[in-house]
Amino acid sequence: MAAELDVITSWLFQSEVPIPDDIGPLLVPGEQPVAAYKTFRDSAVFTDRRLIVRDAQGIRGKKVEMYSLPYSAINMWSTENAGTLDFTAELELWTRAGKIKISLGKQVDVRRIDNLIAQILLTDR
Repeated sequence: MAAELDVITSWLFQSEVPIPDDIGPLLVPGEQPVAAYKTFRDSAVFTDRRLIVRDAQGIRGKKVEMYSLPYSAINMWSTENAGTLDFTAELELWTRAGKIKISLGKQVDVRRIDNLIAQILLTDR
């Protein structure tokens, strides 16, 4: 399989949550948070410019790895709703770095995320 089709990372968004209060220091001037999702140990925040995923690591979660995906790096995306036997929906982002796979829990509205990405990528700002 070609390198550009390999999954470089994958996450699980469990449910939509309020935007974390401590996101402010991560934002550049004028950047606005739009939506946030609970991940296994931390959160992911969609802003009007990028997707930020915080991944707490270790036993106490004191070590935190930050991922920042500018929307300008996204070449294509796909969404798939959950079926009868599978319990998660899916979002795939094809980027300049590779493919990112995001599983969406039952409580996440896959079409809301699809529309969120479309609004950001396809409208003039």
